[in-house]
Amino acid sequence: MERKSLFSRIAKVSLPLLLGGAILYWMYRDFDFQHVRHVLFHEMSWTWMVLSLPFCILAQTFRGWRWLLTLEPLDEHPRPRVSIYSIFVSYAVSLVVPRIGEFTRCGVLKRWDGVSFPKALGTVVTERAVDSLIIVLVTGLAFLLEMSIFGTFFERTGVSFDTILRGFSWAGWLVTVVCAVAVVVLLHILLRHLAIYNKVKATLHSVWEGIASLRHIRHVTLFILLSLGIWVCYFLHYYLTFFCFPFTENLGVGCGLVTFLIGSIAVVVPTPNGAGPWHFAVKTMLLLYGVQEEQALYFVLIVHAVQTMFVVLLGIYGWARLNLLPRKDQ
Repeated sequence: MERKSLFSRIAKVSLPLLLGGAILYWMYRDFDFQHVRHVLFHEMSWTWMVLSLPFCILAQTFRGWRWLLTLEPLDEHPRPRVSIYSIFVSYAVSLVVPRIGEFTRCGVLKRWDGVSFPKALGTVVTERAVDSLIIVLVTGLAFLLEMSIFGTFFERTGVSFDTILRGFSWAGWLVTVVCAVAVVVLLHILLRHLAIYNKVKATLHSVWEGIASLRHIRHVTLFILLSLGIWVCYFLHYYLTFFCFPFTENLGVGCGLVTFLIGSIAVVVPTPNGAGPWHFAVKTMLLLYGVQEEQALYFVLIVHAVQTMFVVLLGIYGWARLNLLPRKDQ
């Protein structure tokens, strides 16, 4: 068991790194890295890069404040500072093992303020659902505003929605629906089977309490404003970097929104901070807006590297501040 556990841990760290590294190697295999230094010190504006960084702090701070609102109905009241610092740390540790940050921040709240881990995890699931809804809505808006670009993308890739839809007969749709229902039923049976174990049942119940807490939030308006504020700040954190480079500064908000959304979707692929998939997705969309490939590669390489290093610094700062705070049980 110990050997399997060790292998699992190694795989969780190494596989995302290998995947991200393979994509980056493929993208930059013929790239002139010597010129990156020239771009950094002679072609880009660091003023705009510095101006973009506070929006990263604001986004994570808003996320920490919003978390307090979802925990309050569960009678869990962590200190605002602990909540915010846990967010800083969670993003940093996710650079090592993708998605582990969600568990880390719940662990921080339990360790420093005695917050129930399952309940906290349930509220994280709620947050992710809300964030996903916002992304879907904004993606729909971006699609309408930049329909010509998406049309060009589908034309170049040979993708046609009409062709896809015509490829499904009535029997095909029926089989698809039946399979979807079967998956839902099997998951339900599996969960019922797991629930016979009291420990698992209690944990799932606590997680569900966290998810359901959204119905009992007292400050709904504030929750909505913070949710929107998170994504506005993330967008500005990204979009202001357009003004760092002469080849992206005139692309406009539409291009910024589309590339931001495509990049946000690409980071679903489990690599450290989306390294690899994010580079490829954003570079591909920039090409559709007329940016030269070499310039697009400079953009994604520099922007991602700077923003990743800033996330690391925030994580170190958050962890240092946490260790200066007394725990509630002390």
